[in-house]
Amino acid sequence: MIDRIPGRLRVAFTHDVMAPTVEMTMVPETPDIVAFVAYGADCVLSGRTVLDGDRLSDMLNDHDEYALIGVTVERFDGGPPLAVDDVVVSRDEIWMVHAGPPRGAIGRRTRTAPQHVAIKMGPYQVRGFIHSLPGSDALASIGRRKPMIPVTDVRIAYTMLGEEREVQAQTVIINRDQIEWLTAVEPGHPGFPPEPA
Repeated sequence: MIDRIPGRLRVAFTHDVMAPTVEMTMVPETPDIVAFVAYGADCVLSGRTVLDGDRLSDMLNDHDEYALIGVTVERFDGGPPLAVDDVVVSRDEIWMVHAGPPRGAIGRRTRTAPQHVAIKMGPYQVRGFIHSLPGSDALASIGRRKPMIPVTDVRIAYTMLGEEREVQAQTVIINRDQIEWLTAVEPGHPGFPPEPA
């Protein structure tokens, strides 16, 4: 991911190659601008993006690339943090993204059953609840869902520059395609479980 971050990029907020590009130079202070904290293979980046949908999870699933502004990049390789005005990040470079408000229309919400899981994704150990329809197998249903999946009551553990970190978040949207493995665990399970056999 780091090698693709220049000082400035011309960006298009769509995966349609015929769409015109726009240069993002101003950041209007509107509710459509939301925080964007993402985890990749070699860095953690934070910035802002224009919300293109009811919820961040909808936007992440509807597009293959995301235009970010005011970005700070914290690198795993020990290099100094980078600050860039704007950048485009593709979905396959993202392991997970913090999800904040808005939560989307109340009328679109459905009753779900939570399943507590442990997920291994590159340098990250993630624990939280995946939600599925009542009576369905939450783990089995992941393969039939869109690639970006919400997980709630999340703890993310990773090591950066020899420092062990743990981040807690109400909701994180994980990239299903970056999951190395996942397993069901009890919510109070101490420590991170070993890889399932």
